Amino acid sequence: MTGTEPRRPSGRLRSVPEPERQPPHNLEAEEAVLGAILTAGRLLADIAAVLEEADFYRPAHRAIWRAILCLADRGEPTDPVTVLGELDDNGDLADIGGAPFLHTLVEAVPTVANAAHYAHMVADTARRRRVIDLGIRLAHADADPAVLAHLADELADSTTTAHGGRNWEPPIPFGVSGDVPAFPVEVLPGWLGDYVAAVATATQTPPDLAGMLALAVLATVAAGAVEVQPRSGWREPLCLFVAVGMDAGARKSSVFTALTRPVAEFERQQAAAALPAITETITLRRIADQAAAHAEAAASKAPADLQEERQAEAIARAGEAANLIVPPVPRWLVDDATPEALAGLLASHGRIALLSPEGDVFDQMAGRYNQGTGPNLGVYLKGHAGDLLKVDRRGRPPEYVERPCLTIGLAIQPEVLYGLAGRPGFRGRGLLARFLYSLPESLVGRRQAGASPVPPAVIDRYTLEVQTLAASLATPASKEGPALLTLDRRAAELLLGFERDLEPRLAADSGDLAHLAGWAAKLAGATCRLAALLHLASHLRDGWAQPISRETFAAAIRLADYLIEHARAVFDLMGTDPRIEDARWLLGWIDRTGRSQFSRRDAHRAAPRGRFAKATDLEPALRLLEEHGYLRRVDPEPSQDPRGRGRPASPRFLVNPLPRAAEMTETPKTSLGVVSVDSGVSAARGDTSAADEGEPACHVIQRERPQPLPVISRPIPGD
Repeated sequence: MTGTEPRRPSGRLRSVPEPERQPPHNLEAEEAVLGAILTAGRLLADIAAVLEEADFYRPAHRAIWRAILCLADRGEPTDPVTVLGELDDNGDLADIGGAPFLHTLVEAVPTVANAAHYAHMVADTARRRRVIDLGIRLAHADADPAVLAHLADELADSTTTAHGGRNWEPPIPFGVSGDVPAFPVEVLPGWLGDYVAAVATATQTPPDLAGMLALAVLATVAAGAVEVQPRSGWREPLCLFVAVGMDAGARKSSVFTALTRPVAEFERQQAAAALPAITETITLRRIADQAAAHAEAAASKAPADLQEERQAEAIARAGEAANLIVPPVPRWLVDDATPEALAGLLASHGRIALLSPEGDVFDQMAGRYNQGTGPNLGVYLKGHAGDLLKVDRRGRPPEYVERPCLTIGLAIQPEVLYGLAGRPGFRGRGLLARFLYSLPESLVGRRQAGASPVPPAVIDRYTLEVQTLAASLATPASKEGPALLTLDRRAAELLLGFERDLEPRLAADSGDLAHLAGWAAKLAGATCRLAALLHLASHLRDGWAQPISRETFAAAIRLADYLIEHARAVFDLMGTDPRIEDARWLLGWIDRTGRSQFSRRDAHRAAPRGRFAKATDLEPALRLLEEHGYLRRVDPEPSQDPRGRGRPASPRFLVNPLPRAAEMTETPKTSLGVVSVDSGVSAARGDTSAADEGEPACHVIQRERPQPLPVISRPIPGD
């Protein structure tokens, strides 16, 4: 281009100089690396931790590298003779220049002692080639900001990371699943989202606690009166089991009181209003019982000619007394109750909510007062599913509750969660799979003193709307049973798509939710329940008469995405993931043997007899280690040799060279640095729906020192 005028840039793009004819490379270093391995095969492990196939510039060198790795994976030597045979079998020998080329490589090695240095030279030139390539792509890319940002990120990684741009991060210990999303307060109706945001500010707690309790409150007032029917033949009650993991001293009780006070007040109002009628019925029942007793006594003493008449009179009086049923005092909430007491409450009221800022309920479930008989989980399982519940009471005939509705809302310490999976029956009978979990970051140590209290106008609006909804649903809409909510056509299509996306994720061999299959299998039903509750909260006075819209169901799916990530963290904390034990064994083997890279076949051969029936049985544990950043897969799953010779090569893994933190079982950290509320929602700390469904979540550990928590700054009516 000498002597010619440079072209004028067009648009926003600048002209790019033509790259050199030969991209950066170092053939002498490549030859020295391969020659060193052919001479001393023990060097392969160290060199493979630095180089990948794409790092070699000459195609012949790549073919030799592939042959060496295939031999190593099969446990065969990597000397010139065996590599020559492998290249011949693969049909690559002629392409590299025949057998003399291998001997040229061996002769080109100055000293095998410098093999690692030569490998880093090869990696450095490969990195420079990638930088040039990315720079050219960036300059020639169109003006789409997303494309430019993606290429810029790749370029930054390549220019700031040594050894081929591998960019290792410290591994995430088991029990700490990295960032978990914030509660999507924006999906709540305005009156409810305002209150959740204000309570979170006033108490300086994560909005997750108030948000999850808000869902439990909605379930408390709606369950039993309304059910959702996603499709014909499929009905879901609206009760929820909610558990939020919060450390001691995190002001759980304050948030509980703030969220449940309107329901408790409504319960007292109903009890006071019902007391005169209850007193009247009790009095009439006593009078009727006395009249029946007198008639019975008279019938027993009547002469023969009057006995039949007196008996009929006694029977009539007894029937009148039996028909005078004393209504129970209205109950909505309970804080601490044995399974037997809960069964009695469900028999009397049909629905009840157990809301508590402590985890003592799990001791009740485990049979605190029935050590000899073990856990009594039937009332909890049936109360969640709405299955027929039979209640036996001393001195009275058994009672049958057709559609029991039990709601549970708890805030418990993470240490309590840690031991739940080991309790008899909790996991095997599906109790843990029925809970919707949240594990937000504790804000203790970053709370702002003197935070603004909840504005009275916001409190009054929340109280009014909750009590309005409770009053409209205090009794079933009809004598035939609960009112049925349905989905409109677009919402039904959205549900179907959600189910289709979810199902492959439960597959035992490949699904990212396979280890949570028991919990995730109930997620579609839970999402329908959440959609129904959001719908009723958005249509307080006539929601039961309208179908659920697509927009409302989309909001419920956002909640489901949030719950998936928190369930991962909670079940990881519980230790219920069967992959963890195998993954810990793999880490121990890596530490004992000082591995920097290995193949799946290597690990299988080293495992104790019977631990893994076949090499592919290690795949779940290996994927878990990849998710937590302990390993990085180098090769894709290889295919069988097209010529049918020998076993296929085993996938290889690089070991994270960075130091590992001690294994922890603490609350996972969220990405919460600043809690803010935008126009209509609160505490939105990033887009929780950005990750594609079906892909493992990207885990990142927050390493910066957390900043003090500011007051949520959203203007709220009444300020």
